Amino acid sequence: VQLVESGGGLVQAGGSLRLSCAAYGRTFCVEGMGWFRQAPGKEREFVATINWSGGRINYADSVKGRFTISRDNAKNTLYLQMNSLKPEDTAVYYCAATPRAFEVDFRKYDYWGQGIQVTVSS
Repeated sequence: VQLVESGGGLVQAGGSLRLSCAAYGRTFCVEGMGWFRQAPGKEREFVATINWSGGRINYADSVKGRFTISRDNAKNTLYLQMNSLKPEDTAVYYCAATPRAFEVDFRKYDYWGQGIQVTVSS
């Protein structure tokens, strides 16, 4: 499975961005998909995860109420709508996929995108 992120960039605090992640290859083996982020000097952290049907979603407390994860299985694409962005949201964002569902531990994900930079200025 190959994952390709798009949609990152520079935005002012309070603004919005929408990340997309297109999946290619053996996507039939993917059950859970998620977003993670890593800021300079920090560990990779969980942002949000969604199962195949979209019926099970989980968010990190730091983004709850501001970010929305969704997926379009017909297009094999995962999304992350980010609203009310804060400077502390600045990080490289990664899309990930796993045969398991509802995982928040990045070590449980088998497939990763290359990462995309999101920078929020104050």
